[in-house]
Amino acid sequence: MTENKKIIIALDGPSGSGKSTAARAVAKKLGILYVDTGALYRTVGLYVKRCGVDPTDGNAVCGLLDKVKIELKFNYEGQRVILNGEDVSDLIRNDEMSRYSSAVSAIGGVREFLLDMQRSMADKNSIIMDGRDIGTVIFPNADVKIFMYASSEVRAKRRYDEYTAKGIECDYEKVLADIIQRDRNDSGRKLAPAVPAADAVMLDNSLLDFDGTVNAIVEIVRKKGIEI
Repeated sequence: MTENKKIIIALDGPSGSGKSTAARAVAKKLGILYVDTGALYRTVGLYVKRCGVDPTDGNAVCGLLDKVKIELKFNYEGQRVILNGEDVSDLIRNDEMSRYSSAVSAIGGVREFLLDMQRSMADKNSIIMDGRDIGTVIFPNADVKIFMYASSEVRAKRRYDEYTAKGIECDYEKVLADIIQRDRNDSGRKLAPAVPAADAVMLDNSLLDFDGTVNAIVEIVRKKGIEI
């Protein structure tokens, strides 16, 4: 990579496919910045919830945006999300915020509100960014586009195991139902649906463990002739 060339890796895929954890590890391995865009929508969702507003009410949600200030800070732990001066990084990591995120991300005004913030991250840094429409909308000219997916059952099992490991009580069937519903919402919406870019590399990680997934992503990047 030349001194001035900034590399953009777009990693898209459905909820529970492991994009965020894999992208974070890939960023460390390649020495680039990881940006979790889903955290931005979750943060808007958190503010909407706190205001008692229906997350599907576009006009009401957009009416709140001028009161929302989101900052991304990066340290040795990775990305932290600051909402109006409060670190909400941990508060947005639950199924309720996943549902709020899915709802507000279908609102055009919210997407426009966050668009410049997402794109500005690539102005000064080589990045890997994960989300639902990174390769189709946010960075249609990304150097590498990957759509990572797994079966709904595999994704539900991973999430169930993650919750139980943290001591969070949950029901597998409910987790599965939530994932199936979110897939329906994300892929079927009219605005920026969660579908692969035409030139994305498809990566099914149903049978891959964490290290296998990370290595597969790095291999895709290298096969594109990109050295970082």
